[in-house]
Amino acid sequence: MKKRIVLAIAGGLVWTLGPAAGLYAQEEDAGGAEEAPAAEAGALVTAEEGAAAEPTNEGSGGFVSVVKGSGVLGLILWIAIFGAAGACVYFAVDCAITVREKRIMPGELIRNVTQAMSEGDVMKALQNCEKEPGPLANVLTAGFTHVEEGYDVIQEAVATAADFEAEQIVQKLTWLSVVGNIAPMLGLLGTVQGMIMAFSNLAAGAPDVGVLAMNISQALFTTAAGLAIAVPCVAFYYSFRNAANKIILRMEAMTMELIKDLRNVEVVEE
Repeated sequence: MKKRIVLAIAGGLVWTLGPAAGLYAQEEDAGGAEEAPAAEAGALVTAEEGAAAEPTNEGSGGFVSVVKGSGVLGLILWIAIFGAAGACVYFAVDCAITVREKRIMPGELIRNVTQAMSEGDVMKALQNCEKEPGPLANVLTAGFTHVEEGYDVIQEAVATAADFEAEQIVQKLTWLSVVGNIAPMLGLLGTVQGMIMAFSNLAAGAPDVGVLAMNISQALFTTAAGLAIAVPCVAFYYSFRNAANKIILRMEAMTMELIKDLRNVEVVEE
């Protein structure tokens, strides 16, 4: 009887604890499955930290890196581009100083020559021109020195001198136009060089992404530099050219106004 009771209790315990044991086993399996991805994630994090700890090429792709990595031809090209930028600044400043109405047509010279011509003293007007040399003074001097040869000769001499002075003024502006045309060509040359280097890298097989990006950066940087120089050069050129044309027209009109009295003027000898 006791044996039956013990067996019944043991069977009940087995029947009760069996599902619990199976559930516990499933939980352990699930916990192991969760620990495995966690371990893998930890391994990935460790690998990423190791990769981050490795030295990287900091600063690659920057302007200085592109210039250094452009090679000998690229370095020469960058020197030419920087030279074009310096020339643009120099000629723009020079034109801003010289292409001015006060410098080409000084007010004091106009007043002195007008007073001398009202007095009929050509020699005094000529001396005033010699004291303040400049485009207007040179044109007036050409007319005053031919005063004894008749008014037609005076007009011809003045016209020739005016054309010469106008050409000299325009020549200063021409250099701005030259720089404005050369700068984008230099940028285009750098673009072609960068693309040649990029395709050469691709043709070699498995390309180096860093070198390829550096070559493309070379192409884009030179293009941008050429345009950045050309745009202000062209703007300065047309601005100064329009101002110079207006000043030249005023100078010619002022010259004709000052020499119109030479038809009847007499030379005063000192």
